[in-house]
Amino acid sequence: MNGLIECIPNISEGRDLNIINELASLFKETKGVLLLDYSNDVDHNRSVYTVVGNLGSMEEIMFEFIKRASELIDLNHHQGIHPRMGAVDVCPFVCLDKSLVADAISMSKRLAKNVADKLSIPTYLYEDSCINPCHKNLADLRKGQFEGLSKKQQDLKWAPDFGKGFNKTAGVCAIGVRKPLIAYNVILDSNDLGLAKKIAGIIREKNGGFKSVKALGLMLASINKVQVSMNLCNYQDTGVMEVFNAIKALAKKENVDILYSELIGLMPKEATLDIDFEEIKLKDFDLNKQVIEYRIKSLEEGKNEF
Repeated sequence: MNGLIECIPNISEGRDLNIINELASLFKETKGVLLLDYSNDVDHNRSVYTVVGNLGSMEEIMFEFIKRASELIDLNHHQGIHPRMGAVDVCPFVCLDKSLVADAISMSKRLAKNVADKLSIPTYLYEDSCINPCHKNLADLRKGQFEGLSKKQQDLKWAPDFGKGFNKTAGVCAIGVRKPLIAYNVILDSNDLGLAKKIAGIIREKNGGFKSVKALGLMLASINKVQVSMNLCNYQDTGVMEVFNAIKALAKKENVDILYSELIGLMPKEATLDIDFEEIKLKDFDLNKQVIEYRIKSLEEGKNEF
C-alpha cells in the first residue's frame, strides 16, 4: 500500500446521526482520501471513522474534521461509558506504507500545532509522536476525563504539548502516529458489571495479563449486558483468538456464556489468519468491508457501499 497512511479519529458522539453522517461526508467529498468505514455506539456515545490517503491530503482533511467536530460537539452535554477528554478524543495515524513513519510523525506534530493555534483546542502528542514521555500512553492522558482536566493540568507534566489548558466545549485532542491497533469487544450473557471488570483486570497487560492488551469492563444499558472492551495494541503480541479464548474460559468459571463479540473499525489481513470467526461469534462481520486490504481494493474498484 505504497504512499498510504490511515487515520482512525474517534469522536465523542454516538447518538446524533446527523452529526455523525455530516462528519463522514467530509471524507466522502475530499479528493485524495477514501473513507473505509465508520460506526457509532450509543452506549459508549462514540463514533469511529477509518480513512486512508496520502500524507498531504490527510493533514488537510483531519484539520477540517477536527474543526467541524468541535463546532458540532459540546462535551458539557456529553454522557457515555467510554472514557473521553475531547470532542475529537483521539486522532491516530497508522502508516500502511512503513517508509512514511518519519514523515507522518512530522505531519502529526504540524497538525497538533495548527489545531492548538488556529482552533484553540490544546493538543497532546502520543505514542510514536510523543515528546513528553508522560503523554505516550493514551489511557494515562484520559484519566480524569474532560471533567477532570482543570485539576489534572495543575500538575505541569499534564500540560498540553501545544496550547494551554483546554477548550471549554471541545476539551483537548490526542494526536500521534501509532502501530496498527485492533478495537475488539466481547459481550457477556450477563449484567454483572463486577464480572466484566474482573475479567478485564485479569487480561490487561498493566495487571500482568496479556502483552499489549488494554481492557475495561463496561455496562451496555441498551441491552442490559456487560462488555469486556479491549484495545489489542499489537496483534502480533496478542491476537483476537487468544483474548477471546481467555475471556471465554474466565466467564465459564462463573457459568456465563459469550453472547457475541464485535470489531470496531477494521483490522489488517494478517491479524485474521488464526481467527475462527464462527467460534468468536463476531457480530455483523464482513471480511471484504472490515479487513483493510480488502476494503481498499473494493473501494478502488467502485464498490463503495456502506
